[in-house]
Amino acid sequence: MSSNQPRLSIGLPVYNGEKFIKAAIDSLLDQTFEDFELIISDNASTDKTEEICRAYAEQDKRICYYRNDKNIGCARNFNRVFQLSSGEYFKWAAYDDLHSPDFIKKCVEVLDQDPSIILCHSQAYFIDEQGNYLQNYNIKLKADALKPHERFHELLIKHLCYQCYGVIRASALRMIPQMGGYGNADGILLLRLGLLGRFYEIPEYLFFPRSHPQQSMSMFFPNYLLFADKNDKSLLSTMPDYYAYSVWFDSAKKGQILLPHWRIIWEYILSIWLSPLSLNERLCCHISLHQQLKGTEYLLLKDLLIALQRLWKGSQPLSMQEQQVTL
Repeated sequence: MSSNQPRLSIGLPVYNGEKFIKAAIDSLLDQTFEDFELIISDNASTDKTEEICRAYAEQDKRICYYRNDKNIGCARNFNRVFQLSSGEYFKWAAYDDLHSPDFIKKCVEVLDQDPSIILCHSQAYFIDEQGNYLQNYNIKLKADALKPHERFHELLIKHLCYQCYGVIRASALRMIPQMGGYGNADGILLLRLGLLGRFYEIPEYLFFPRSHPQQSMSMFFPNYLLFADKNDKSLLSTMPDYYAYSVWFDSAKKGQILLPHWRIIWEYILSIWLSPLSLNERLCCHISLHQQLKGTEYLLLKDLLIALQRLWKGSQPLSMQEQQVTL
């Protein structure tokens, strides 16, 4: 690594983020760890995002601003900031979240000290539009287990994927497929990372995801705060709308007939066979897949029913009310 390369690259994909992006960038520039580059990829925003980001890039040489000619979807924009990065470590950052000033420093220290850990994050609590505390994020995963199939089992638990916003070894990210354009793509990415190495959660509240009506989870997963407070199978009714998420991750899929839950199952299975596991570990992963997804088979039937109904009615997307009638 040359002396000109930063130790950490931060990738910030954004679309129409004018309301919160100043606070998010300030939160990153205020970090006590300073050896980083901040790569912003603007997904053809139509608000003042470009103006705000260009002003920051002029003030701080660590910031590189890129703008897509058209909206390429969430997944491709997330992948783009990583492709543009050069650091030993990589971190995604959302345009609306905040971090404690020592978040990055403490994460990098953990990764420096233990090569078996490939991702470090912290405890998190939600904030509102004004930055006020809402509630803790209480889903805890034992993704620091020594055996890969045990980490796979843990990462199959329904969670909100906030580990994606930790600090990750760039070498590990390069060993797995990039984020896909389908529902739960961030969860699949974490699952594949977990099969490669351990995660570590700093037992401090250093990360503050913002809850507000404009974010994807509020639109496609309206009960996620309830889900985050009590993660159990009684809350299967709070599952996200993976149809809408598939289009959000890949805008080219708008209007297409999709089988999002079948695709997720396929990606789980593919993850097992893409990873360097022993035959016994693969078997254990398949057993976990059956155990953790038991009771959700109706979602596969839902996919087929909606696909048949769309074939019958043409390519027009169904409303949420129509989907509920189908069920």
